Amino acid sequence: MVRKLFLVTSTAVILTTGLLSSCKKEDPKKTQQDATPAKDPVMRKQTEVLVPDNVKGKWKSVKLSIMDKEQNKEGYVTIEVGKTMKVNGTNLVIKVESFLPHFIMDGTTLTSSTNTPKNPAVLVHITENGQDVFKGWLFTLYPNTHASQHARYGFGLIDYTPAK
Repeated sequence: MVRKLFLVTSTAVILTTGLLSSCKKEDPKKTQQDATPAKDPVMRKQTEVLVPDNVKGKWKSVKLSIMDKEQNKEGYVTIEVGKTMKVNGTNLVIKVESFLPHFIMDGTTLTSSTNTPKNPAVLVHITENGQDVFKGWLFTLYPNTHASQHARYGFGLIDYTPAK
């Protein structure tokens, strides 16, 4: 009986000590500082696309894949750089805004370091029934980077054709 009483008392003391030691008294000054909003909110700089002179006019078109997830069918379209195309059998319209054969990001500038296709990327603007679906980059080497989240269609950069 004494042994049980000792065990119960010891357990109670250990639990109480553990609970009390884990409770920390907060510094009221620190809490007050954390609650104060920042004076200068972080401003994000807008990225700019810069197609270098040694790339401008050097690429005629890009070949894009369009995966219909509902019908499990993949189709392809070839669109000239700077042009817009309605995709047959859909309500999609795709504009190819820029093609960068060696895509790099230099600070807030998106550009091409050379005219050699080492990291090909295309900036597209896709609408469906007049509503924006996707405006962003498609990459040959990294197809899942910044991928469109459209419920039915998936898009990819498959190929690119130099100008003659």
